[in-house]
Amino acid sequence: MVTKLITFIIAFTFAFICKAQSEIEFPIEVGMKPESITKGFQDNYYVTVMNAKEPGDGELVEISKNGVKVFAKGFDEPKGIVYLNGNLYFSDVTRIWRVDEEGKASIFVDKADFPETVLYLNDVSLDGKGNGIYIADMGATQYMRDTNNTLWPLNSKEAKMVPELGRIYHVDLEGHITIKQDTSSLMLNPNGVGVDNDGNIMVGAFFKGNFLVTKNGELSPLKGQFRGADAVEQDSKGNYYVSSWVHGKVWKIDPKTEASTILIEGLESAADFYLEEDKDRLLVPDMMAGKIYAVPLKN
Repeated sequence: MVTKLITFIIAFTFAFICKAQSEIEFPIEVGMKPESITKGFQDNYYVTVMNAKEPGDGELVEISKNGVKVFAKGFDEPKGIVYLNGNLYFSDVTRIWRVDEEGKASIFVDKADFPETVLYLNDVSLDGKGNGIYIADMGATQYMRDTNNTLWPLNSKEAKMVPELGRIYHVDLEGHITIKQDTSSLMLNPNGVGVDNDGNIMVGAFFKGNFLVTKNGELSPLKGQFRGADAVEQDSKGNYYVSSWVHGKVWKIDPKTEASTILIEGLESAADFYLEEDKDRLLVPDMMAGKIYAVPLKN
């Protein structure tokens, strides 16, 4: 009896330790200025970390049950990231990197490969068909803010001078690039890009705060204004999600009424989140705090 009890205690302790090791506790610190997160190799998470914005100091960080470690480095300002066909793809100012399972990075497409001049590539999204990725080019970001780094009021003369240079591009697996969405007054400085349940693109317009979805073949804004819009996603039930880098908030939007509800607020800067629907949560980078938060989808 004593032997059985000891055996049970050992087995229970081992199972408890294994479970503890397999769970990642959020929030978790990942480095200076994390921008975007996705799930990749062996179901680990991968985060683009900008660091001090010095040339070459950007990193790709891995979060696993064993902790946080640098997976690849040598980038400038790594931003939106996705996992596709056994590789990680992420933007970096005017180029897209591809990183394999060994952490080897290569340039997938560069500035000269784009059909128009790209100025500041940001979010990256799967195209929903497995054929490639969408990329948001914010355009000329230097006109958005005043000397205090605050977005100009929308009714100001400065706001009217923000140029329409932002575009959404599609890149297939062979590196061929096409314009998916050309410049638009609704889409000044597009930051976030995603794909809805019908395979159409969604866009988060950073400057104006529009959450643009495809209606009758054209991009139209949902109700509400989300200035500093960053990530945009839609879950399998049709609910929309959008973060604001400026306001440090994430909203959930009802697909029928378009009413928005705050899921989390008080972050320093809510960046490009990852929708992990099987775990009923968003993984949200707080860029200026250097952390990743797990935010429940239900509120």
